[in-house]
Amino acid sequence: MAAISANLKIQERQEIDMARTIAIGEQDFGKIIEKDYFYIDKTSFIKEWWENGDTVTLITRPRRFGKTLTLKMVEQFFSVRYAGRSDLFEGLSVWEEETYRKLQGTYPVIFLSFAAVKADHYEMAKKKICQLIANLYQDFDFLVNSGFLQGEDLAFYQRISVDMDRADLENSLCQLSRYLCRYYGKKVILLLDEYDTPMQEAYVKGFWDSMASLMRGLLNAAFKTNDDLERGLMTGITRVSKESIFSDLNNLEAVTTTSGKYAAAFGFTEEEVFQALEEFGLRDQADGVKRWYDGFRYGNCSSIYNPWSITQFLDKKEFKPYWANTSSNALAGKLIQKSDRDMKMAVEDLIRGKAFRAALDEQIVFNELDDNQDAVWSLLLASGYLKIADVHDADEEQDLLQEPAEYELVLTNLEAVMVFQKMIRGWFGACKSSYHDFIKSLLHNDLDGMNEYLNRIVFAVVGSFDSAGKPSEQMQPEKFYHGLVLGMILDLRNQYVVTSNRESGFGRYDILLEPRGRTEDAILFEFKVFHAKKEKSLEDTVQAAVRQIIDKKYAAVLEEKGILKEKIRIYGIAFKGKEVLVGGGYLSEFEESTMAGK
Repeated sequence: MAAISANLKIQERQEIDMARTIAIGEQDFGKIIEKDYFYIDKTSFIKEWWENGDTVTLITRPRRFGKTLTLKMVEQFFSVRYAGRSDLFEGLSVWEEETYRKLQGTYPVIFLSFAAVKADHYEMAKKKICQLIANLYQDFDFLVNSGFLQGEDLAFYQRISVDMDRADLENSLCQLSRYLCRYYGKKVILLLDEYDTPMQEAYVKGFWDSMASLMRGLLNAAFKTNDDLERGLMTGITRVSKESIFSDLNNLEAVTTTSGKYAAAFGFTEEEVFQALEEFGLRDQADGVKRWYDGFRYGNCSSIYNPWSITQFLDKKEFKPYWANTSSNALAGKLIQKSDRDMKMAVEDLIRGKAFRAALDEQIVFNELDDNQDAVWSLLLASGYLKIADVHDADEEQDLLQEPAEYELVLTNLEAVMVFQKMIRGWFGACKSSYHDFIKSLLHNDLDGMNEYLNRIVFAVVGSFDSAGKPSEQMQPEKFYHGLVLGMILDLRNQYVVTSNRESGFGRYDILLEPRGRTEDAILFEFKVFHAKKEKSLEDTVQAAVRQIIDKKYAAVLEEKGILKEKIRIYGIAFKGKEVLVGGGYLSEFEESTMAGK
C-alpha cells in the first residue's frame, strides 16, 4: 500500500511538473514528512529491527549515509513524546500493520548523538560529552519539576552538569533510564548516534587510551548493566573492537559491511535512485549517476548508492564529488600517508582501478592501526572508501585458526577515487608550487631545477611521512618517495604509467615512469640514504644509486618493450637528513662513459 501510494504521488507530481523539495542537510524526520520534502521510505527498518529482537544493536555505515535521520525516525516512532503523531507515518510502510500502528508513541526514548564531540585533548572532549548529557537531562526536567524524584535520586540528577565527575558521567545514561522507566512504568529505548566519533578523534589527536577508558565505562553502564533497557541502538562508522570498549557487552549484535541485516535500510537502492531520477526528470542521467555514486555493498545488496550525493545531485543536477567534500578525511589520510611501502603500492593499484586482496577483521583496533596494515584496510572499507569486489572463502585450516576472511577490494566509485586524490595532493599542500616546478624540471631534464625544488619539498614535508612521529633518517626517504610516487601518478598519468618497487632485471627499481607514447623519455629513479662509512659525500651516494640502476639492469623492462637507451633517463636521489641531491642523465651516456673508461 505504501509503495503504491508513493508511486501515485510521484506520478501526480510528474503530471504537474512538480518534484519534491530537496532539504539539504535536514536530519529531522518529522520536519521532512511535515513539509513533504524529498524522502525515500525507510520505515520498514523499524519493523525489521523490532522483530529481530536484539537487545543492543550496533550498525556501522559510512558518513552521510542517513544514520542520524534513521535514528530520529526511530525516536519519533517509539517515543511517548510523539504519541498521537500518526500523521508522521501514515502512508509509509511501517503503518501498514495494525500491530505497529498501536506501537507508535508508547515507549520512553533517550536519543543522544556524539557527532559534535571533536576536541584537541581529552579534557575538552570529556567536557563536551558532559555538556551533551547535561542538555539531555534538561529535556527531562519534568522528572524534577513534578516532584517525582526525591532524596539520592534528586541529588544525583542535580549533580549532572558540564563539570560532573567521571563516576556520575559513566552512570548518567543508566540512571536516566531508571528514572524514566519508573515514571512511565515501561523500559527505555536508548539511541546513540555517532558513538565512535569521540574515539576516532582521540586516535587522531593522540589521547586514545583515556577516551577508550571513559567510553568503556559509559557504554557498558548504559547498554550492559542497565536493567531498565528495553532496546538499544547505536550507529557509527566503525565497529570498535570489543577489547577496546565493549569487553563486557556480550549482548551486542554488530551489523557491519558484510552483514545481511538491514542491508537496504541505509543508502539508496538502485531502484529507489532510478525512481527519484524519474521524479526529477533526470532519468537520462542514470549511467553517470551510477558511475559517480554507486558501488557500496552491504550483505547481498551489491548496488547501494550514497544518499548524500544522490540528494545533492537531484538538487543541483551536476556531477560533483559531494560526499568526498563533506569531511577532511583526517584519519584515512594520516594512515595512508604514514603507511609502509607495501600499502602505498596497493594504493597505486587502487588508483589505477585494480583490485587489492586483504584479510579483514571488521572489528577496528585503533591502537593497532599504526602497525597492522589489515586493520587499516578494514577501516577504509568501513568508512566507504573501498568496496568488496569478491570474497575468498577460508579453507579448513583458516576456519580452525579463526583467521579473518580475505576480500578483493577496489575503490568504491569515482567519488572515492577523488577522495584519495585529494588526500595525496594534500601531502604536498605546503609546497604545491615547488612540487609542480619539480615535475616541470623533471620533464625537461633540468637537473638544477630538480635539485632546487626537490630540496624545498623535502624540507617542507619529509618529516610528516615518518610512521610513528619519531624521525628516522633511515625511514623518512622511503616514506617520502612512495608519497612522491602517488603524487606523480596523479599529475603524470596522462603521459606516463608510474610504478614503484616492481621487478626488472636483477632486482626491484624504486620508481619507473614509462611513457604512454614514444615521444617522451622513460625515467628511472633509485633512492639512497647517505652512509658515512660507505661514502664521503652525497655525490658518492648519488653515483652509487645510478650504478645500482645500471648494474642491476632495472631498464630491462623498458628495453624489452622496444624503448631505446637513448630515450631512458636514470637518476640517483641521495638523502642526508633533510638535504637531498639528484644526479643522473641518459642511460646511453652513462654506458658510453663506462666503456670509454675501460
